Amino acid sequence: MNSRIKVVRTTSENPDFISLVEKFDTFLWDRYPELKKDYWGNNIIEFNANVVLVYLDEKAVASGCFKKYNENTAELKRMFVSPEARGLGLAQLVIKELEKEAKNQGFQIMILETLYKQLEAISLYQKVGFEIIENYEPYVGLSNSICMSRYINTVQ
Repeated sequence: MNSRIKVVRTTSENPDFISLVEKFDTFLWDRYPELKKDYWGNNIIEFNANVVLVYLDEKAVASGCFKKYNENTAELKRMFVSPEARGLGLAQLVIKELEKEAKNQGFQIMILETLYKQLEAISLYQKVGFEIIENYEPYVGLSNSICMSRYINTVQ
């Protein structure tokens, strides 16, 4: 791994994670102001012990976490890469680290939801093996949501 890049497993109480989530929320609501009322409640992160941060030159630039959806399924949440760090493969690194931990906790499937204008995100998720599925709760009936799923890689 590049010596400029450091991966840290942490919790949702980490100030760098909180800062990246705030930047992500600002990005989303600037891009989708009309959807804030329908989606805001789905983006609240209660305490989460499954957070990954990526630092580039000691600055937190990428984050993600997962939470239990059901007994064998984890839901990928709050994936974000700062604009200045995009194109470096950091989102794939976050997904890989989160999947390792999810697998260690016994999960077999990873699901996620993104929004229809997130073409870059959809492309990334498909590149790493996610497939579009029927919307799952709480996104059933929300036509702006794109839900995706994949089996967690057994080879890391």
